Amino acid sequence: MESRTGDRRSSPLYLRCWGCRGSIPSPGPATAGFGGNTSCLEVVVEGKRLVFDAGSGARPLGSRIQAEGPPPPSVDIFLTHFHWDHIQGFPFFSPMYGKGVRMDVHAPKQGDVETRTLFAGQLGPIYFPVPFSAVSADVVFHDMNDGVWEMGGATVKALRTRHPSFTVGYRIEAMGKAICYIPDNEMQADQHPVGEGWRERFLEFVSGADVLFHDAMFTEEEYAQRVGWGHSTFEDALELAVEAGVKRLFFFHHDPERSDAELNRILADYREQAARRRLDLEVNAAFEGKQLGLADL
Repeated sequence: MESRTGDRRSSPLYLRCWGCRGSIPSPGPATAGFGGNTSCLEVVVEGKRLVFDAGSGARPLGSRIQAEGPPPPSVDIFLTHFHWDHIQGFPFFSPMYGKGVRMDVHAPKQGDVETRTLFAGQLGPIYFPVPFSAVSADVVFHDMNDGVWEMGGATVKALRTRHPSFTVGYRIEAMGKAICYIPDNEMQADQHPVGEGWRERFLEFVSGADVLFHDAMFTEEEYAQRVGWGHSTFEDALELAVEAGVKRLFFFHHDPERSDAELNRILADYREQAARRRLDLEVNAAFEGKQLGLADL
């Protein structure tokens, strides 16, 4: 695994990975290098903080935000969907309990159930001891299935992906750069109801991205027993990046059973393949603490 970079927070465009594991947190010595927290990516554009997914990685991110002190923060959170590994950090995201904090939560509506209802249900007494009424922040909910959100110098686009439930991926465009965040997406199977012409629309969505975080949960051998589960292979992610003309690929949503040693071996194999094929593509695996600033993109 590559070493962690220095602090890029002074950059006008900054991103940091706070969690890249899939399905369930997997702490322990075998996973400490890449990290055991589930999905959470922070992107800051000229001081505006955007957070993609609120897996268990949202807890340390919330602590960092609180440590920054006044003025009260403003946060836009974009959920890809409501599976537990993408929302389990919400109840422990400390800015949510701060007075004067503004939180805008953007997420795909699930059938007839609105985002606010799903959010409040997670803080119900069956699942969590602290009630929804304890939330002090000003939380505003927005349904965002397919569409575009804009504020200042940032544009966020959503497109449905192949995964159980209504799941989206996001493309963030700012300062002439494009970052695609697609943690749950099954490139091979077609049983997910994403509509006609999805692959063409998806390739256009990802095309030319400077950075792509994409689902790479399985090896090809593992996938044969998991078709329809809503996840891709390392090979899928690599070929997508090549076809879409992506500059930098990060394998994401690591299997909770995948050790650092195994992930490093897989990464080395795909880097060797990229070099052998003379691909104009940088191949990486996401890890907690990974930071990129504008000069890195």
